[in-house]
Amino acid sequence: MAGEKKKKIVKTIKVDADKCNGCRACEVICSAFHATPKYSSNNPARSRIRVIREPIRDIYLPVYAGEYAPAECMGRDKYVIDGKEYDECAFCRAACPSRDIFKEPDSGLPLKCDMCEGEDEPLCVKWCLVDALTYEEREEEVEEEAEEREDLEIGLEALADKYGLDTIMETVAKMSMSKKG
Repeated sequence: MAGEKKKKIVKTIKVDADKCNGCRACEVICSAFHATPKYSSNNPARSRIRVIREPIRDIYLPVYAGEYAPAECMGRDKYVIDGKEYDECAFCRAACPSRDIFKEPDSGLPLKCDMCEGEDEPLCVKWCLVDALTYEEREEEVEEEAEEREDLEIGLEALADKYGLDTIMETVAKMSMSKKG
């Protein structure tokens, strides 16, 4: 029923940029945890957290991957931090068509932080020796929504945007034929 309220646990990683020293341990553990098989490799391009850095001025800002955005945003605001100019995309958590950040490097599929599902807290938080990352859970009342889109649907949509639906359908048909024969 629309308009009904339900309680939902919201999980977040709180970022304190003043504490981040740019060690990038969060990127390393994230990419290792999400490797196949787990911990078999380390490729920060597969990490669901990235450290935006300005080492000369000693400014580091961890940003973790959020929802997939199928279209580029309209905003192109600029931010000035300690005299250096950053565009809005530098701090954005979305995987979108306008940049390669938070996309799986081989397939181009969007990456999203899953809070290290199965662990008691995200490993980036555990590995952050300076406490720049803090895990928080809170309960919120939210309006009941339609079911969230499944990861498979989001991934297929991203592939369709990149290669076209016809190409995907042809590839699936070829795969189906090769499995039968």
